[in-house]
Amino acid sequence: MPELANQLLSLIDTPILRLVGERVDFANPAAQALLGQHIGQQDIRLALRDPKAVELVRSGQSGRTKLSGLSVTGSIWEMECHIIGEDRRMITLTDLSVQVSVARAHADFVANASHELRTPLTAILGYVETLKDPKAGDDPATRGRFLDIIGNEARRMQALVSDLMSLSRIEAVRHQVPTDRADLAAIAREVIGERTRDEEVRFDTNRDNVELAGDAGQLAQAVRNLVDNAVKYGKSGKGVTVSLEATDRGWVTLAIRDFGEGISPEHLPRLTERFYRTDTARSRAEGGTGLGLAIVKHIVERHRGRFDISSRSGEGTVATIMLPIDQL
Repeated sequence: MPELANQLLSLIDTPILRLVGERVDFANPAAQALLGQHIGQQDIRLALRDPKAVELVRSGQSGRTKLSGLSVTGSIWEMECHIIGEDRRMITLTDLSVQVSVARAHADFVANASHELRTPLTAILGYVETLKDPKAGDDPATRGRFLDIIGNEARRMQALVSDLMSLSRIEAVRHQVPTDRADLAAIAREVIGERTRDEEVRFDTNRDNVELAGDAGQLAQAVRNLVDNAVKYGKSGKGVTVSLEATDRGWVTLAIRDFGEGISPEHLPRLTERFYRTDTARSRAEGGTGLGLAIVKHIVERHRGRFDISSRSGEGTVATIMLPIDQL
């Protein structure tokens, strides 16, 4: 029977340890992969290296506790200890890292969104209160200047709410691979044609039509965000270059390049984080919400593609999207 029990426990993906006293009598393959194959017959203090784990084992009762750093630094695990006989216990280990990370990210997102909305709202309320004062409200020049500020802050809130809704819609379908057909070359030309100064953005392509399985609306939003960013932050007098290259290997690359001051290396890994800005004051002055690149990243991931940003100080920035041409 013990041999059969061991065989059954070995089929379970959850790390499981069986203890006799404080010694590991059995560890299934999942536990060995997590803690090392050497843990057989090892003291529980050496196997788990956590005072809370040892305390729970020595308590003589069933229970559970949280362990940190069991697999990698920052990981969170739940340990459950069950009494299965005299001086015998069964320990199961459950990885909670993803759940904790998602909960933390959700809390951070709500806090950041609240802060981003609070700032313009506070400004609007402040200027409205000021305009109620006859000294300011009755002066046409002051009133006009304050109303312009209120209008700008209201538009900033409108843009932020719009981006938040876009991000929410994209995340709701992020696991659904698009099945509609879209022409990326036509989308790029349409987005560039929306610019009021066409000479500002140059477009090069090695193929007039590049059809792929994609959501045309989302792809247009991604291209628009990147072109707008390049125009806003790449002011150098050299304009922006958009290049589209389809390969025979089933991939298409869309690269948007500006020739501005570039981005410092320490910022590059975090550019697609929600609300992350390299220069908060400048971004807000340009009307940025801090969500544009996060939206691009989610759209590209939904289309099973790759998104990369490279930059050199003083030479500009290149944002590159790579998408598979045939996904069906």
